Amino acid sequence: MGRGRSGPREATQHGLGAAADALRCRLDKWLWAARFFKTRALAMEAIDRNRVWVSGLPAKPSREVHPGDEVEIREPGGLTRTVQVLGLSTVRGPAPVAQQLYAETEASRSAREAALQLRRLGVEPALSQVAGRPTKRDRRDLSDWDRWSARWDDSGHS
Repeated sequence: MGRGRSGPREATQHGLGAAADALRCRLDKWLWAARFFKTRALAMEAIDRNRVWVSGLPAKPSREVHPGDEVEIREPGGLTRTVQVLGLSTVRGPAPVAQQLYAETEASRSAREAALQLRRLGVEPALSQVAGRPTKRDRRDLSDWDRWSARWDDSGHS
């Protein structure tokens, strides 16, 4: 390191790279710190599956995020959240701090609320099932039917 070329370690020791590092943040770390994903691995998986776009372009996990960028996150169920990056962080903190890192766009917020309202008004999935777990009487009837059909098969009819 004595050739006049300073490495990243020397720059941060002298305080030169501290300001530059504060403005740099990987997309996967930011998504994790902003609490969109529970782990960085899940964030990377979503990015690899093209579920995260930055400024209208598909993103890579190592892409740097800057304040003012628009991040589009496609969640399971077809819901798309569009957020504006307000701050950067590589440390996962409490939820109130994480919410200060981004601002959801008005169009995204209204689409999310409309989807939530449709889900509330929709049919309960459990009510659409015709038959659930059999009762004791149903089980007896089924076992009687199984015994009857077994006797019928064993009677020698071909």
